[in-house]
Amino acid sequence: MEDPLVPVVPMSHTAHIRSHRKPRRNASSLAMRAGVAGGVLSTLAVAGASGSAYAADPVTQTVELPALTADLSTQVAQSADATQQAAANYELQAERDAAAAKAAKQAKADLAEAKKKAEAKKKAEAARKAAAAQAASRSSQRTTLAASADVSVPASGSVATVISFLKAQVGDAYVMGGTGPNAWDCSGLVQAAYKQVGVDLPRVSQSQSTAGTPVSLSNVQVGDILYWGSAGSAYHVGVYIGNGQYLDAANPSKGVVIQDLSGYPATGAVRVL
Repeated sequence: MEDPLVPVVPMSHTAHIRSHRKPRRNASSLAMRAGVAGGVLSTLAVAGASGSAYAADPVTQTVELPALTADLSTQVAQSADATQQAAANYELQAERDAAAAKAAKQAKADLAEAKKKAEAKKKAEAARKAAAAQAASRSSQRTTLAASADVSVPASGSVATVISFLKAQVGDAYVMGGTGPNAWDCSGLVQAAYKQVGVDLPRVSQSQSTAGTPVSLSNVQVGDILYWGSAGSAYHVGVYIGNGQYLDAANPSKGVVIQDLSGYPATGAVRVL
């Protein structure tokens, strides 16, 4: 039997030098190394366990939260109070502005009303003065007319009296149904004029148009009664005063006036004097 082959391991070229050989590790050094390693691992294990314990039970800081929450609540409450106060101030200011606007509007209306009353009073005073002046002028005119002689009036005193009375009423107002002394309608004036000489005429124009002797318009004389419309149904009367003119209570806009026959020709005439 042949001897088993033993592998030959080539040695380093420095192996024969004792200082270059690797020292052999004995049991004691290995044990020491194992102990050190075990201690390190134990330390790491303990540290890991402690870390896990701390991670499982985290530390929470709650000391400052109550203080922060209380401050925030106070600030919110203060902000709400400020907002409410601002809203109240705005509402109060709005009420004041509305009251001021209403007062200004009322003052403006009062001023306009005062001006209106003052203007009306001024106009009334002016109208009163004008009426007084007109009345004075009419009175003066009546006096002059009554004192003057009308050359177209016949010698008959009765006709002159009628014409004088009629001219003294010039400027008086026309009022439907008026019989004097300062307001007349057409038949009321004619009736009053002839009553001055004792002639009693009917009250209305229809009857007056047939009260005397009918005469043609070409033969009309001073003092004759003129009428417009048909005899017996005349709607207006006046008195002829000569020179192609007549005197009548014309209408509300003119009153008692003297007019030309050419401007408003009569329908017929009657003579009562």
